[in-house]
Amino acid sequence: MNPVEKLIVGKLENPVRLLDFCISEMQLLNSRKGIKNAIKSGMIKLNGKQVESARYLNKGDKVELFGAARSGHKVFTLKLEVCYEDDDIAVINKPAGFEVSGNKFKTIQNALSHNLKPSAKTGLLGRPVPVHRLDYSTSGLLVCAKTHSAAASLGKQFAENKVFKTYHAIVNGQTKSNGEINEDIGGKKAKTTYSTIKTIPSLVAGDISLIELHPATGRRHQLRIHLSGIGHSIVGDKLYNNDGSPLLKGKGMFLCASSLSFSHPGNGQKIEIPLPLPHKFISLMEREAKKHKAKNS
Repeated sequence: MNPVEKLIVGKLENPVRLLDFCISEMQLLNSRKGIKNAIKSGMIKLNGKQVESARYLNKGDKVELFGAARSGHKVFTLKLEVCYEDDDIAVINKPAGFEVSGNKFKTIQNALSHNLKPSAKTGLLGRPVPVHRLDYSTSGLLVCAKTHSAAASLGKQFAENKVFKTYHAIVNGQTKSNGEINEDIGGKKAKTTYSTIKTIPSLVAGDISLIELHPATGRRHQLRIHLSGIGHSIVGDKLYNNDGSPLLKGKGMFLCASSLSFSHPGNGQKIEIPLPLPHKFISLMEREAKKHKAKNS
């Protein structure tokens, strides 16, 4: 049986156990409990062998996941916007306020079967699965696989940074017209480029800026960490808010995965999917501009 996800261990700055490596790097299983169970049952193998989760890894080790999907799961009847779908894959517009996967019932993964059509292909997964992550508070495009081969192909594309991603965010402060951020995250290289679309005055934050972002790498919380590191935390980001005054509490975080480009795992054709800017982004910019104008008129 072919693996549905394959990872090669790169250079390690510090000793890393198999469990911690999988939690950090694996795409098709996102929860600690799920990964521990997969290692224990032999679904995750190290260099072709079943080992314990505490085994330390070396550079060049091969970590493989077999049969990631489960059948008979509970279905979460959340209506999702399906932006693209065929027998191999689907791309949905993830709403903010939901985990992609994990131990909770109300996850995007548990809602996929309610929204996607059954596939006629062979080699089906037990259910459609997301092949990458978006944070709980992040909205936007999420790629899902229906077959083992699609999951393996997409997982490889994400691992090799061959998926071109665009995000939009509203951040605190006046950003430069464009910039590049190269700040290591967790001891690993990370790169983000950005350009400013518009900056407006805000009575609460002084200024807020609408920006477009392109992550060249895919580290956990990369955009949030990078923006906070240059003094422009994302509006509504309570975890990486370096100015101590989050704007509009209760409105959520203003970060959206707005465009994806990748190779179709079935035919190799280029797939490009854009999203319009979320309405709440437009509303916030217009509202803050009007408030500032009214205050100073």
